Amino acid sequence: MTIDAVTKLANVARATLYRHFDSGTELVAAAFARLLPSVPALSGEGDLRAQLLELLTNQAKAIESAPVQVTAMCWLGLGPDLTGYSSAAALTERQPEMRSLRQMIIEQYRDAFDRVLRTPEAIEELGEYDYDVALAQLVGPLVLTKLATLTPLGESACAQIVDDFLVARRA
Repeated sequence: MTIDAVTKLANVARATLYRHFDSGTELVAAAFARLLPSVPALSGEGDLRAQLLELLTNQAKAIESAPVQVTAMCWLGLGPDLTGYSSAAALTERQPEMRSLRQMIIEQYRDAFDRVLRTPEAIEELGEYDYDVALAQLVGPLVLTKLATLTPLGESACAQIVDDFLVARRA
């Protein structure tokens, strides 16, 4: 997606777009934000397992509803190096020109995990662990299923993923 493509689709002049966005990156981030499905809010009810199951089931639905081409363009738009971007706060320190696109993706898809996995209760129950590896363990099967065009994983598969994760963390 380019600025020229957006101006053509929106039927506006390039100057009009720049009045509303500080940079081309912000414009592209806004365009992608409208294309990606939003993740439903969590109820916040139940124990850690119940919250993780609700979260993973919601993520599975969001991943399954995202068009592969749009998702691929978004990831390519993030750039080649995501090292050091485990949180939205890290975005303000390096590469500020990529902040809005990365922040939008991180906030949309990682923030819910932060709210579940970084609570004092979760930290006490799970102990120390690599947060990025934990996200890969939880979300990886959902993404692989989508990319490999396999049958989408339902709630029972999400329950097994959550249970396996919790058993491994408690071991």
